[in-house]
Amino acid sequence: MQPTTFRFAFGPRNYRLMWAGLALLAAGFITMMFGDKANYGEDFVGITLGPLLLLAGFAVEFAAIMVRDKSLVVTPAAPVATPGLTADTVAAASAPVAPAPATAPTYKRL
Repeated sequence: MQPTTFRFAFGPRNYRLMWAGLALLAAGFITMMFGDKANYGEDFVGITLGPLLLLAGFAVEFAAIMVRDKSLVVTPAAPVATPGLTADTVAAASAPVAPAPATAPTYKRL
């Protein structure tokens, strides 16, 4: 049995995407909050641009969770040839074996 190595679910790419998504979310909320002061945020920046930035930020956060980082993909090792192992011995070893007849267990009296 091979020793298992501890790996995180997210790689560096996922964390970069998370930070980018958080930056977009913050920009969206700040844009909605500090829109044009003369219109109390009821202009293009506060009503249209801010929510679009929020949608983009949530989309990037979703992608950060769902995207698989290529540095975390483990490639299986190539099989190692065992000396004396042929297709006939593998077929014989994998053939079904009849179960042994059940015998009553013997107990030792004390």
